[in-house]
Amino acid sequence: MLRVDLIRHGQTGGNAEKRYVGRTDEPLCPEGILKLLQTAERQKQGKSDPQLIFSSPMLRCIQTAKLLYPEGKIRVLEGLRETDFGSFEYKTYEELKDNREYRAWIESAGTLPCPGGESMEDVKRRSLEAFEEAVRICTGERLSHAAFVIHGGTIMGLLETLGIPRKSGYDWMVSNGEGYSGWWNEEKHRIEIERKWP
Repeated sequence: MLRVDLIRHGQTGGNAEKRYVGRTDEPLCPEGILKLLQTAERQKQGKSDPQLIFSSPMLRCIQTAKLLYPEGKIRVLEGLRETDFGSFEYKTYEELKDNREYRAWIESAGTLPCPGGESMEDVKRRSLEAFEEAVRICTGERLSHAAFVIHGGTIMGLLETLGIPRKSGYDWMVSNGEGYSGWWNEEKHRIEIERKWP
């Protein structure tokens, strides 16, 4: 069995301002770094590190992986990146609330594609392909524990598709620096979630 930790990256300045941070490649903010260092310190007490950390290519994820697992082996998978929010990118609700396309996107519960960006189905499809590639790597290397340092949207898409218990993507939302821990069940082709992470 493969233990799987799905971890959302630490907080960035854009996250703190409640912006749609997708393709914007910004670093962690000081508050985000501090929280991750505190989490890493707590994690040292009686918990084993993953043998391999899969990361989105975005700076905020790579920084998070290095802070949580300074000795860890990190492998970047392009498909694990965050949603491309198109014309909504790096804007806030207040900046967008009078935009007709944005209102339609919100009313669709995010299922419509972002203008000039991706749809929820696009994100789920590429995230799933990347996750399955990671599982093949872990199987080939006979690993028993892997972490994924990724994005809120990526976690939501993966667990809506693969998570047990079955829930909508929005029910799997987590804050920065938090996530879920569970087991990959190859027979069921599902991630059986055991607990919140850390």
